[in-house]
This record gives sequence, structure tokens and C-alpha cells, in this order.
Amino acid sequence: MAQRLASLDNRGLRRSTRVFKSLPDGRCEVDGRSFASFCGSDYLGLSQDSRVIAAAQKALSEAGVGSGASAVVSGFTPQHAELVRRLAEFTGEPDALLFPTGYAANVGTLTALMGSDDVVFCDRLNHASLVDGCGHSGARFRVYRHDRLDRLERELAKSDGARRRFLVTDGVFSMDGHVAPLNDLCSLAERFDAAVVVDEAHATGVYGRHGRGVCEQVGVQDRVAVRIGTLSKALGALGGFVTGSTTLTSYILNHARTQFFSTALPPAVCAAATAAVDIVETEPSRRRRLRELAGLLRSGITDVGMSAAGDEASPIVPVVLGDVGKAVAAAAFLQEHGFLVPAIRPPTVPQGTARLRFSVSTSHQEEDIRQVVDVLRLIR
Repeated sequence: MAQRLASLDNRGLRRSTRVFKSLPDGRCEVDGRSFASFCGSDYLGLSQDSRVIAAAQKALSEAGVGSGASAVVSGFTPQHAELVRRLAEFTGEPDALLFPTGYAANVGTLTALMGSDDVVFCDRLNHASLVDGCGHSGARFRVYRHDRLDRLERELAKSDGARRRFLVTDGVFSMDGHVAPLNDLCSLAERFDAAVVVDEAHATGVYGRHGRGVCEQVGVQDRVAVRIGTLSKALGALGGFVTGSTTLTSYILNHARTQFFSTALPPAVCAAATAAVDIVETEPSRRRRLRELAGLLRSGITDVGMSAAGDEASPIVPVVLGDVGKAVAAAAFLQEHGFLVPAIRPPTVPQGTARLRFSVSTSHQEEDIRQVVDVLRLIR
């Protein structure tokens, strides 16, 4: 182990934890020093919203800290039931199912739905939880690129011997900020009798007229078989969920090992997430403000001669530098000047694509963005 850790050190790939304290206005404290934080996924600032905090505090006083058991034993409290009701209503689906994390939602759902007689097509840029879920499902595993759907089409044509076909994709790719071509994927799925599974983790609360995600924004909600989401990003809480028919959610409940072998979410977290959903629905101005701030950052990055990848509406703004050492040095330089921006390295991203990954939040101030752009100018 020591030798392998030393190897990670030599390649600039060793990771470690640090004590991170969130502060108001998009700031944080690390080792006693205050920074402007561009490294979280609290896109709408809801983890610090007083209404969300108050909902958690009320539930904490009523239901205690932990749920005490899995949902199928005794861990499904009134707070869980209300969150399920609101998520189903919010997404426009008949039912919802909660998981303790987004990772558990993806792995549990995919392994429950697929088997050895099936074939699954997984985008090469999908989150690790989707990749792991596809890999552990036992289905024949195929990787595709969403920018080369002609190849996916040929592979689908070869898979006519499979019992079922699944196309699995992120709605927004977490390290790139790209939006999946869902209309094209749905059209391919309909031609080849396949089911589309979309993880809306980085899109829930951010995309769509009501904040339901990319499926809502591009109008494919009725063409997608399974929609997965998370409570831990724009909703500012913790956990994952699946929405769909009661048959679908009941089937997953009875077959997903990450569901019935995990203790249910704390009731206070469920209450907080319910309050966050209410805010997402009633305050669309947050989404508009988020796009404005992300646009300001993208424009600034372009002005200093760098290239900002990803969808223009995405709060994920990557700057691909290629070399691991260069990305790590740039992140360290930004930190010296008061900005926390993570250096994303392999294996999280492919070799040769190490990058700075900015995450924009409505908690940020325009001045923070102007100042971080000024520091990027010094890196150039």
C-alpha cells in the first residue's frame, strides 16, 4: 500500500481530505483561512437557506437524528413519505423511491433492472456510479460516445439477440458540463426497442421550466423509461431518488440491494430536501441567476484566452489543461490567491484531459467571479 501511495504521489494523483467549513455568500474556511469556493455542487445555495435549515431543525426535534433501519423495516418515517410525495409531484411521475445516496440510487437501480440476458450501452463520460451499476448488473456491457451516435446505432443493430437493451446516460456530464443528446438517444431507443435511463443529478433544480432537469427542458420526459436524481446537489441535502410508475418503484424497492440493505435517510434530511423542492418550484429566478453567473465566468475565461468547455447554461465550467502537473499547479496558484477550484485528474477524467473544474452557485458574488478571472489571467 505504501508503495502504491508513493506512486500516486509521484504522478500527482494522490488524494486526501481536508476540514472544510461552509460560510455564507459562496465562501468557505479551510485550515482557518477563508476562500471563495468554486468546488461544490450546491448550485442554488439551498444548503444554507434558512427555510431549508428550519425544516431540518423541526424534523430533528420531532423524529430524532437517525431513521434506525432500512425503509422496508422501520425507517420510512412521515418525513420520508412527504418527500416521496413531493418528488413524484415535482417530477410529474406517479411515484418515487428514495436511496441513501445518489451512488446507491444508480448502482441499485441498474443492477435491479438488468441481467445477463440484457445488453447495456453506457456513455464513456458517465459518472462512476452509472459505470459501476452497468458493470455489476451482469448485462453485456458496451461503451458508446454521445458525439458518435452512428457507432451506437451500429452496435444497437447487432444486439437483436438480447432480451432487453438499455441506453444509460447522465443528463449533464459531471466533469464536462455537456448536456446529453437526449432527443437523439430516445429516437434510437424507439427504433431498436431499447429503454433510456437518465441520471439527472447535475440537472435537477437547474434545467427545465420547473427545474425538473434536462428531460423536461428538451421535452423527452414521456420517452425516458427511468429517471434518477440526487438530493445532494442543487437541492442542498443528501440522498438519491428514482421516479416513475408504482410498478417500477416497487420492483426496484424489492430488487435493489443498495435499497433494502441500507439504513434509510435521516428524517431531518428528508424534511430539508422537501423544503428545497418547494423553493425550486416557486423561485425560478434562482435558475436564471445561476445561468447569468455561469455566463459571466465563461465570458471571463474566454477573455483571458482560455477555453471553457460544457453547455452554456451549465453551472459546471471546466477548463481543460491536459497535463496533470499543470492542472495541480494552477489549482494551487488559485488557492494561494484565495480561490478553491479543484484540479480534476485521471482516473476521474481520461488521460490527457486534466482540468480545473469550476462549480458556480447562486451564492457567488459577481465580484468573486471577476476576481478569479483576474487570477486566471496571471496563470496564462
